[in-house]
Amino acid sequence: MLDFCSPRLECFKHFSFFCLKQNAIKMQRQFTSNDVIALTGISARQLQWWDERGIVAPGRQGHRRIYNWDELITVAVICQLRRRGFSLQRMRKVIGFLQQEFGTSLAATVSASAEYHLLTDGTHLYLRTSARQVVDLLKNARQPMFDICLSDEVRRVRAEIQSRKKTAVSERGGPLRRRRRA
Repeated sequence: MLDFCSPRLECFKHFSFFCLKQNAIKMQRQFTSNDVIALTGISARQLQWWDERGIVAPGRQGHRRIYNWDELITVAVICQLRRRGFSLQRMRKVIGFLQQEFGTSLAATVSASAEYHLLTDGTHLYLRTSARQVVDLLKNARQPMFDICLSDEVRRVRAEIQSRKKTAVSERGGPLRRRRRA
């Protein structure tokens, strides 16, 4: 009888671990404004301004802004565009173009295994899914182009989140120290 229960117990342990892992993933899919600021380098005022203008519209819990994974990735891509000198009007066009091209959320599509490159010559936007396509486009370009690798931006944000998780776990996992009262 013990042998019969043991596999069930092991199965239950794996199932419990799986459920905990899934809950951790779901819990990490929500980010506060402070999380978004830390992960993307955006200022608090700029993030608020983008919300007021409807560029990125997070959910709310009371007065707090809560961003999901898709919104976090959108903010990261917009930050990358801002660093490259794109105006607000151009950023809106780019985000609209990406949403139209993907048909689903930007983060869901870019999270797949393919490489996604957004290129622009200042007038036109191009979305390419391989290095070969990027090279072909650059060979035929008549003027300089900006290239933003959307996949790299998603990987960068993921790595930053993982790094923060590891730091938080190591800080919590250390030995507890108690103060001595004098």
